[in-house]
Amino acid sequence: MEIIPMLIKELESEAQTTRKMLALMPDDKYDWKPHQKSMPMGNLALHVAELPTWVSLAIHTSELDFATSPYTLPDIKTNAALLEFHEKNVAAAKTDLEKINEEELVKTWTLRNGEIVYQVLKKVEMIRVAYSQIVHHRAQLGVYLRLLDIPIPGSYGPSADEQSMM
Repeated sequence: MEIIPMLIKELESEAQTTRKMLALMPDDKYDWKPHQKSMPMGNLALHVAELPTWVSLAIHTSELDFATSPYTLPDIKTNAALLEFHEKNVAAAKTDLEKINEEELVKTWTLRNGEIVYQVLKKVEMIRVAYSQIVHHRAQLGVYLRLLDIPIPGSYGPSADEQSMM
């Protein structure tokens, strides 16, 4: 199997799971955080929703330098806008994956902050890092939801909440 169809399939699968989790984001909890060192719940949800843009970023650029491109999130404060943002980003990532060829995916991509280089990867590897980040931060969002007593959906099988309903 070629790598691009596998990347598209994984993107679609993770987007489906992410969609279920983001749909639970309460409009009144964007500023809530479980601990003073934690990021606000809204920022976390927005980060999860924007991570598919990292697929397009890897495809269309050779690096991300935080020193010249500071990280910013859009000002979204409703669940409907959050879900729309996520869907737009997934669609763009899928379109970009459909248009790229595998030779482009083996080109080098760098993540840095000025002179500090965090990673130098192939573009395909950076896309996999983006997918891993989606899973990682989505799990964090699940913990936030759990702490608010919001039943969470399963990711790769039923959650404890879903099992208790069986």
